[in-house]
Amino acid sequence: MSVVIHASDLTKVFGKSIAVDHISFDVQKGEIFGFLGPNGAGKTTSTRMLTGVIPPDTGTATILGYDIRSEPVLAKQGFGVVPETSNAYSDLTAWQNLLLMGELYGLPRARAEQRSSELLGMVGLLERKDQKVQAYSKGMKQRLILAMALIHEPELLFLDEPTSGLDVQSTQMILSLLRDLNKQGTTIFLTTHNMEEANRLCHRVGIIRAGKMVAIDAPEKLKTAIDRVHKIEVSFDRDVPDNTLAGLEGVMTVNRTGDKWQITTQNKDATIHSLAAFSQKNSAAIVTLNTLAPSLDEAFLRLTQEAKP
Repeated sequence: MSVVIHASDLTKVFGKSIAVDHISFDVQKGEIFGFLGPNGAGKTTSTRMLTGVIPPDTGTATILGYDIRSEPVLAKQGFGVVPETSNAYSDLTAWQNLLLMGELYGLPRARAEQRSSELLGMVGLLERKDQKVQAYSKGMKQRLILAMALIHEPELLFLDEPTSGLDVQSTQMILSLLRDLNKQGTTIFLTTHNMEEANRLCHRVGIIRAGKMVAIDAPEKLKTAIDRVHKIEVSFDRDVPDNTLAGLEGVMTVNRTGDKWQITTQNKDATIHSLAAFSQKNSAAIVTLNTLAPSLDEAFLRLTQEAKP
């Protein structure tokens, strides 16, 4: 798998404030990489350096094999950008905005028109293509700028908070479009502070706090890495005394909640095997058994709190 984004010691200082502090990471071809952090953590500044909007003070960024500082045109030909706020011209129609983007990327007119029709159909705006953008809702504008970013069929797509402030229907449509694009081979770099969105969409996430990278991993691995103590919830088809469960292998604590028992353990696998053996030995059939992993929200909070200066 080849590297599409390579960031090495990227740093940006504004006055006396270090917005981004020597961050390094890679994004692999074909993945959806979530870039997470609280407001003011340095997400947008990092994205602006990666896309060539602002230069880093130190460090380098290679996009699709091109240095974003020394070869910006070659790099930009291969990626699209969906900024947090709309960059569409409000006094032009959706069709005119797309043709203008096609012209900027050097697409032949016939190809630009073909792509515009395809993309407007994809984002559900084909019937509104001749309406000026100033009459569009925020969700419609966001779908339009996604189409504009895709006009030249980029290998890589940068999105900065693409669903921020959108209604549920627009959010679901955009997330579905991103999944489809990724299935077709587009690599996606997504900044967000929406943990649920990242959990459902991303193959890996990087967490930034106060300008520093504090973790990079798959969402499920981040969840389990923050807590070495696991929780198991189990229920049986008949009453079971608490003290019989407390003595099972790996069990640290047992608490009853309604008809279920919540068990904490440092060895999840051993405890599950012990519960299965206990069930057979005592003729107490297991009705439900669930492992309760921490949420990505909990991982995010734990990691960002631990990283506080």
